[in-house]
Amino acid sequence: MNTIEKALTERKNIYNGMAGTISGRLIDVRKQGIKESLDGFQNIAHRLEEVATVRGIQFINDSKATNLNALWYALESMHSPVIWLAGGQDPENDYSIVAPLVQEKVKAMICLGADNSNIVRFFQDIIQPVFEAREMHAAVNIAYELGDPGDVVLLSPACASFDLYDNYADRGARFKKAVYEL
Repeated sequence: MNTIEKALTERKNIYNGMAGTISGRLIDVRKQGIKESLDGFQNIAHRLEEVATVRGIQFINDSKATNLNALWYALESMHSPVIWLAGGQDPENDYSIVAPLVQEKVKAMICLGADNSNIVRFFQDIIQPVFEAREMHAAVNIAYELGDPGDVVLLSPACASFDLYDNYADRGARFKKAVYEL
């Protein structure tokens, strides 16, 4: 079966769709039923959620990406230069796992958190420029100023949100609000 529409262009959704298709066929679910399910797939909020395109810059909310594995999938699915909004309550991540992908895909980084020292220290020699912000509006505005048409601003923090926000959904909602106010 071919990849179904834009919603399944993320690699993780393709993998999940393939697993669901195989599982469905094993229990004799009709191919048409599987196709209809995949055609109707809707990505959920805060998981590579397309928020808006402003002045040719696409803003994507992946606030649910609170670990390096989720960040890897998000970056891997990007096909345009990325301005990465990262950080939060850092569990002392080993960022070397994502460093090659970050170096390949990210053109600028904005760290959003109460203590960005670990993530800044790791990436400051890999990405230039690196900025810090203490609140979402500032981070989004910096990203907007850095962005060029065709770029993607990706909120994919790789960290928990509890240093500045109630949870990942609160962080994602504030991102969307800041984008809408551009």
